[in-house]
Amino acid sequence: MNSWYDKRQYLKYFFIVAAMLIAAGSLFVSNSMVTKLADEERQKMEVWTEAYRFFLMEDTIADPYMLMLKVIGGNTTIPVILFDEKTNVIEQRNLTVPEKNKEMFFKEKMEEFRTRHEPFVVEVGDKTQYLFYDDSILLKRLEMYPYIQLLVVAVFVLISFLALASTKRAEQNKVWVGLSKETAHQLGTPISSLMAWVEYLKTKEIDATYLTEMEKDVRRLEMIADRFSKIGSTLEPLPLNINDVVKSACGYMESRISQKVKLILKLSDTPELTLMNEALFSWVIENLTKNAVDAMDGQGAIIYQVGRKGRKIFVDVTDTGKGIAKSKFNAIFNPGYTTKARGWGLGLSLVKRIVESYPGGKIFVKASEPGKGTTFRIEMRKYGKKD
Repeated sequence: MNSWYDKRQYLKYFFIVAAMLIAAGSLFVSNSMVTKLADEERQKMEVWTEAYRFFLMEDTIADPYMLMLKVIGGNTTIPVILFDEKTNVIEQRNLTVPEKNKEMFFKEKMEEFRTRHEPFVVEVGDKTQYLFYDDSILLKRLEMYPYIQLLVVAVFVLISFLALASTKRAEQNKVWVGLSKETAHQLGTPISSLMAWVEYLKTKEIDATYLTEMEKDVRRLEMIADRFSKIGSTLEPLPLNINDVVKSACGYMESRISQKVKLILKLSDTPELTLMNEALFSWVIENLTKNAVDAMDGQGAIIYQVGRKGRKIFVDVTDTGKGIAKSKFNAIFNPGYTTKARGWGLGLSLVKRIVESYPGGKIFVKASEPGKGTTFRIEMRKYGKKD
């Protein structure tokens, strides 16, 4: 059975197809209307021309004369210019003529009108006159209508897509937060039990070294549960020196990874304060370290470099592993993306969520080359007054 998210994907495509059909239908109807209106305006101009020809005839009687005069004067929308054989202007209508350079203005309009419509030729006796005309304002607006409508549809599709994506992200966040808190809740009972057993074993004659290591692991489980419980919660970040947090996280991981992996710290010479939650940010460093160890197949070097550029503090984590294809730079942060046979694909997604929850927080692949290694960059906003 398909999941709700799969159905949402089909719904998104339905919206896109529906919008495209609406746009295509609108273009067809609008273009049909434009064609009909253009034909109608040309017919009007034929009537206007014929009326003008009769108007010039000497034997025009009074009533037809008045009728034709009304027809000619009835044109209040279509720009018209009537030229004689020497391109002198005889009559013009519906044009705003400037006070200066009138001759140049009419010649430019003549060429402009010619590109849109063939002029009418008016034969009156031995005289020939030429009627040039343009589309009316209504027709021009109607020509623009389908493109405006297409733009509106495109905006509609964009809004629909963003709404669907936003809703999907919100639902995923709820699932993510719910899963995290439920995990923390489920871990709580066995951790409490283990802590009680450690305290009980301390009363027995057992090697203290074993108990110490057991207690460390129990405390570690307790910290993991605490981290899961903090995801999705509104936490008050504290100004901490990022050098200390990175050093502490690396110190913890150093004894828990392959001895063939060397951790190299290049910390800043000065304290670099930024707002963060230490437990969650340590989780970020630990996840990046684990990914780097996996990418290097358990041997190589990982370099942690802390620095500052303007108002931004950065942490670069560089490994000597397999590298990442450039096309995957963004995909690796998506939930479910993994190259491991038994991986869940949640590590880097979790890292991204934690980092971006801080003001100005950002994480991305700074550089990577297949076969040579990868550099992840974390950016945080510097805490304190501006320099």
